[in-house]
Amino acid sequence: MRQTSHIRAWRSLLLPFSAVVLAACSGGSPTTPTTGTDTSNPTCTGTCLGTSLSNLTVADVQRVIAQGVAEAQARGTNATIAVVDRVGNVLAVYRMGDASSRSVTVTTSPDGSAPIAGGLEGIRLPVQAAMVNIDQAAAIAKAVTGAYLSSEGNAFSTRVASQIVQEHFNPGEDFQPAGPLFGVQFSSLACSDLVRSFTGTPGPGPQRTPLGLSADPGGFPLYKNGTVVGGVGVLADGFYTIDKSILDRDIDVDEAIALAATFSYSAPVDRRADRITVDGKVLRFTDVEFADLNANPQAAPDFSTLTAAVGALIPVPGYSDGVIRDGTVFGQPGSGVRADGDQNYPGRDAFVLVDETNNLRYPPRAGTDGASALTESEVRTVLQSALDVANRARAQIRRPVGSQARVTISVVDSQGVILGVARTRDAPLFGTDVSLQKARTAAFMSSSTAASFIASLPDARYLSTTDAAVSVVRSIQLSSYVDQLRTFLNSPTALADGQIAYTDRAYGNLARPFYPDGINDENQGPMSKPRGEWSPFSTGMQLDVAMNAVLQHVLFVAGVPGIPDVAQGCAGVQLATDLSSVGQTITGVRLANGLQIFPGSVPIYRGNTLIGAVGVSGDGIDQDDMVAFMGLHNAGQTLSGAINNAPAEMRSDNLLPQGVRLRYVQCPQAPFIDGTDDNVCGGK
Repeated sequence: MRQTSHIRAWRSLLLPFSAVVLAACSGGSPTTPTTGTDTSNPTCTGTCLGTSLSNLTVADVQRVIAQGVAEAQARGTNATIAVVDRVGNVLAVYRMGDASSRSVTVTTSPDGSAPIAGGLEGIRLPVQAAMVNIDQAAAIAKAVTGAYLSSEGNAFSTRVASQIVQEHFNPGEDFQPAGPLFGVQFSSLACSDLVRSFTGTPGPGPQRTPLGLSADPGGFPLYKNGTVVGGVGVLADGFYTIDKSILDRDIDVDEAIALAATFSYSAPVDRRADRITVDGKVLRFTDVEFADLNANPQAAPDFSTLTAAVGALIPVPGYSDGVIRDGTVFGQPGSGVRADGDQNYPGRDAFVLVDETNNLRYPPRAGTDGASALTESEVRTVLQSALDVANRARAQIRRPVGSQARVTISVVDSQGVILGVARTRDAPLFGTDVSLQKARTAAFMSSSTAASFIASLPDARYLSTTDAAVSVVRSIQLSSYVDQLRTFLNSPTALADGQIAYTDRAYGNLARPFYPDGINDENQGPMSKPRGEWSPFSTGMQLDVAMNAVLQHVLFVAGVPGIPDVAQGCAGVQLATDLSSVGQTITGVRLANGLQIFPGSVPIYRGNTLIGAVGVSGDGIDQDDMVAFMGLHNAGQTLSGAINNAPAEMRSDNLLPQGVRLRYVQCPQAPFIDGTDDNVCGGK
């Protein structure tokens, strides 16, 4: 690990501070102080999950920014620093230096030479001298990602996100399956009908993010008293990118500045991702430690001393008015997430989403599928049953080992209408929008009208940008994905006959850049971009469905004249080839928050009739599959078989495209905390 003489000189200053460890919760034990390590946040035993009333205050936000600025100055660079609360409210964005001299390139290539043609890859802004940059959008996305992927049981950074969203897990290791959260980057999009947007002051979340979730190192969660209270994101190097290899350790300037900003708000050491394994592989929290910093964050000048020559707070269209705000208290009505209070899910320690008036946003309700529709009682039973499974399940990505899985569960009807959303205590926020994406994806792909809906969507636009101009260089006809799928499956009526029940695991198999997943020598799945065009910024149909909406919002945030903010609804946005107009032509909610391509959903049937789907997202993808599949199965048992999983003969695992069987669900072995049951999904 790199260490300089001036680091050695101030290391000792950290020890007295590090030894003062706040009590996080009943029974919490402090981590032994380590030289050069911020140990201000202790290990939390889990006995206080969701009960802390901590939040980020204006003073906290000022300190976080000041610490980041000090590190940026020590490194001789300018940075844009964003701070958000746990539900994604932007509390401040601070930009150092002059934005007119900066550009931000979206790329998978760290040197800026983007090898991929399409999607967001290679987009570079500013494109005109009068435009605002997208450094603030990148910083916000990183901050939200740090907050959304973390909980009191796990602390994940954007470097972790980079590790788990690429075509191989681990990145750089050929012939390995894709990352477990492959595709999560296109969630919590600004066009989602579930996420909220800035209304003048921090309010109920979850809030949207301008670029989806970020996989660019430089975003971390912020903790107080063992509780995640927000996130910080930094953009300084001009690249919005990923780390293509986990085989080395980088000194990333964005990551170093962001880590400095977390000092005294850092993740409990025992909860960091590098204490968590997935498929036997240790996750990577950061490549930079406090001992690698160029400045002592504890000695950072007070925020009040920062002059205009250093930088300034900035407004961000659709996100912030340029004033520092207090964050909301998670778990209380003002955050948009609160305890159910046994109103709908008695005895299950459930949490629900609420609006500004503390009213439930998504209470159980009946579906819209006519005579066969899910009833309100059936929806409630599915949600209660899934909560029961989650509360028994052992989490994959949560400390301490043996903790309950924390998840969000969404139920929709066959048209994607939201029929109910419920959460378990301390479920990570990213899973809120993702669980709905998963439910809608399973319902959509299993329907008999998916092909016709796709054919009705406008072409996806791909942009080319320079310092002087922005233009559309390519249009993608979305129905081409239907054609590719039909050829791949040798089924001329695929997505038009409703004969196959698809889960997110099955659809995800079809949306990988290799089929079978991870086998480098094979071609791509029909819903993916081919090699040379695929990247985490260009995934295929998943992105193309929402591409125009994503671009419209990015251009709006960047200040492009005449481009309004995107409305709710990710599918159906028209973007003129000369960018002179935008509009939304497709109504309905079928894909209103986009598609998702990693596991955790099942369609719901009444006999052979599709009537909806359930999606789950939280503490492990196999756990997500199990909670969805077993939750629905058990609900069907309770309801005497009135509803259930798809008949076995309709499930996607009957298909053998290219001689390789599609998957339906995959449940963990010995999954329950309170028993030794195994193969719990088999034979059902």
